[in-house]
Amino acid sequence: MRTLTVELGARSYPIHIGSGLLHHADLYRPHLRGTQVLIVSNTTVAPLYLEAVRHALDGYQVREVILPDGESYKTLEIWNQIFDALLKERFARDCTLIALGGGVIGDMTGFAAACYQRGVAFIQVPTTLLAQVDSSVGGKTGINHPAGKNMIGAFHQPRAVIADTDTLSTLPQRELSAGLAEVLKYGFIRDAAFLDWLECHMTGLMSRDPDALAHAIWRSCELKAQIVAEDEFESGSRALLNFGHTFGHAIETGVGYGEWLHGEAVGAGMCLAATLSAHLGWLTDAELERARHLIASASLPTARPAHLSPERMRELMAVDKKVLAGQLRLVLLKQLGEAVVTSEFAQDALLHSLG
Repeated sequence: MRTLTVELGARSYPIHIGSGLLHHADLYRPHLRGTQVLIVSNTTVAPLYLEAVRHALDGYQVREVILPDGESYKTLEIWNQIFDALLKERFARDCTLIALGGGVIGDMTGFAAACYQRGVAFIQVPTTLLAQVDSSVGGKTGINHPAGKNMIGAFHQPRAVIADTDTLSTLPQRELSAGLAEVLKYGFIRDAAFLDWLECHMTGLMSRDPDALAHAIWRSCELKAQIVAEDEFESGSRALLNFGHTFGHAIETGVGYGEWLHGEAVGAGMCLAATLSAHLGWLTDAELERARHLIASASLPTARPAHLSPERMRELMAVDKKVLAGQLRLVLLKQLGEAVVTSEFAQDALLHSLG
């Protein structure tokens, strides 16, 4: 096991990464405020890992709520089932919620923890690569709205993140690729050397080499922890973590939540952002081709869905959390390994990149 810390003063918390961690009671217990614990999971993950977490929490009053699996269920109606369970069992303000699953479960559980009795503790136990390297760290929580992804939510930091790499053994290959999109993102925006490493080790990552995956998870979490510590509430550098996401969220909304996995949409979104960066003269043709090849090597899409026109994409992108005073801002690349947030692009350049 390796541990790093998200440095947020009194709200700092550990990220534990390693094999077999679900069973380690000592990783949960320091972060449980009272005796009541609600495990939130889904119909796919719960049969695999719920019992291991319950066993680690022996001696506590443990209940669970099992939600349907998939991005299409990240809705207000499904989210409310968490509150139904909390209120039925009369959970108090010193209870703790545990998110056992991927990014959807983590986002919904964290948002419920932020709202229940105006804020209770929660622990992230991510079981997908995407959740382990990105969504479980940093305190972004929320649900989707038909008009826009993650437009309803709150910043609410977990008490701990417990990333058991053994859970990746049951991850479908498509989900593994989706997680690699977020891993690649860190290299594109801040760490050219990590991007070089990913280029050399993509075959091992795709074949689930445990050493390669462990390093990719560690470095991704290390970079995310640094950025969150710099800018917890996304008023500055944290916005760089949205590289590819404005394009990607538009794809997810446009095709219907769950049709494309989040990481697949981000993969295409990163290609579109790199294309616009090249159109602005910031990336060379060779750098653009290298970015596309890297994304494709992770079995990720590199273009928008054919039935989503450039005009429809631009319309959907206007419903984005980075829009300020009616101005769309995008995360673009000055070079591979260096990103900026900018609104300095012409609309015809944006449409050209979407074409």
